[in-house]
Amino acid sequence: MQDFIAVLDFGSQYAHLISKRIRHIGAYTKIFSPSSNENLLARAKGMVLSGGPASVNSSNVPEFNSKLLELDKPILGLCYGHQLIAQSFGGLISNTGKGEFGKAILEHKSDSPLWENISFPNQVWMSHQDSVTKCPEEFEVTAETETGSLAAMKHRNRPIFTLQFHPEVTDTSHGRTMLKNFVKACGVRSRWSMETFIDVTTKRLSNEVGKSKVLMFLSGGVDSSVAFALLNEALGKDKLLGLYINNGFMRKHESEGILKRYSQLGYKNIQSRNYSSFFLDAVSGQVDPQTKRQIIGATFIKMRDRFLNELNLNPQDWMLGQGTLYPDIIESGGTENSEVIKYHHNRVKEVLDLESSGHVVEPLKDLYKDEVRQVGTLLGLPESIVWRHPFPGPGLSINVLCARGNESFPEIEKTLKEVRDSLKDCECDHLVLPVRSVGVQGDQRTYASPVALLNTPRDWDWLESQATRITNEVRTVNRVVLLLGSNTKDSSDQFNFHKAFCSKDRLDLLREADYKATKFFEKHSLMPKIFQLLVILLPVSKNGEEESLVLRPVVSEDVMTAQFARIDWKLLDHLVESLLDISGIENVFYDITHKPPATFGWE
Repeated sequence: MQDFIAVLDFGSQYAHLISKRIRHIGAYTKIFSPSSNENLLARAKGMVLSGGPASVNSSNVPEFNSKLLELDKPILGLCYGHQLIAQSFGGLISNTGKGEFGKAILEHKSDSPLWENISFPNQVWMSHQDSVTKCPEEFEVTAETETGSLAAMKHRNRPIFTLQFHPEVTDTSHGRTMLKNFVKACGVRSRWSMETFIDVTTKRLSNEVGKSKVLMFLSGGVDSSVAFALLNEALGKDKLLGLYINNGFMRKHESEGILKRYSQLGYKNIQSRNYSSFFLDAVSGQVDPQTKRQIIGATFIKMRDRFLNELNLNPQDWMLGQGTLYPDIIESGGTENSEVIKYHHNRVKEVLDLESSGHVVEPLKDLYKDEVRQVGTLLGLPESIVWRHPFPGPGLSINVLCARGNESFPEIEKTLKEVRDSLKDCECDHLVLPVRSVGVQGDQRTYASPVALLNTPRDWDWLESQATRITNEVRTVNRVVLLLGSNTKDSSDQFNFHKAFCSKDRLDLLREADYKATKFFEKHSLMPKIFQLLVILLPVSKNGEEESLVLRPVVSEDVMTAQFARIDWKLLDHLVESLLDISGIENVFYDITHKPPATFGWE
């Protein structure tokens, strides 16, 4: 029997990522519910307790079989797992009123097997509100953050280790080494690779599809393209048909480029349709981002049925193929104990209904973006597809913030006061924008108004520190932006919002801005240096009529975490000048928030 390490999923955004990182080290992993019977894990060589959205002090916590902590094997607790172990052994967990989100600096306190080949201080990545404020007597503290937060512990006599931070994310500088040290302590003997994944998956897909055929949604991006290539390997072209839908939310010239790329790859089993009018009608008048995402997902399924009817094909004979990744499932609340951060178009009710009836196939649903790129390379797909920036199915629709014009923001004054208190020793102007955006803090969805900084030093380190400070100290803030430029001479500190929906006119305005920004980044060889460039349209201005743009370039590997990109200031000046030339644009902001506490996009 193959050796494995068990991962207990407490609903964390990162549970599967833990599993993935350990597999990359070469150890096989299996994910279990924290309520699993201890006999199920008796053969595990080690056990990892993940993070999660709950507080250990809450009455509504995930069910946990405490006998699992009595098993004679190495145990690693991360974030929520760190706090749960501390509490189980008599430690104290408190909410101090301040969280830690994003970057923190780890300071050495005492030796630990996890610290082998690791130097201090080093960068780690946090996402928590509660903290361990009293170490259990059987444990000793092995590391703290620069703020004095108890960040790591070890049991004095047993191989039990805990970390408040997330070693599984790439933004933790020595995280892979820490996990490698834990795997070493477990004594695992096995090898796992993406070649293994391809072999196992092609066999599984052939059995899963059986006599059915697959209609594969294609967006032109790396996820759907790799899934399509994998299905071609497993099923052959006679049992697979790709469908590209122009939904009206695509970038400028996007559809033409996508179809050209597929044609160059020699695929003959692909068709395209322009259903943009149906999608635009469906989201007309919608404001709530979750509702908008769900409508778009449902419309995709309606268009699938319309397409099959056009070809006189029986929907019951066709499974739906999607390029769904694990982050899509996690953020949509698709695992036990996890919270909904945002609904993904490929995880809406209509899709889940098809899935429950056995009519959905998702070859990549256990993978992350970097793994998908590895699979695409192994399958022989060109770099132009494998390294294409992500562009989700809803496209620009989720980069267009909407408003009915009668919204109220009662929290703004309170938030502004808390921000002022936080920045009382900081010489810069700041305000709270009358819009809301999605964030993720402590594995929970947040929906809050962003803070805008004005007249600041042009120093990325300083800006990062202020953004981190605000989001850690002010609970009602999940995102901080910097005002880069404005067309208005209005010197007031008041920004107003206006009635605005996801209309073709606004999409065209964003399309032009997005095109300018993308071409600028390409011209200056910036695209390979970032994971994704988003341009967000806000119904916000000082005159109450025009729009604002937010530039959101991010650096990431697997989507689960990200850092804002640091672009040369002179280049930014040129780009901002160009964007402000677009009629209808009053202001240009720059998002200086990491993930967490912010998500990539705003909706």
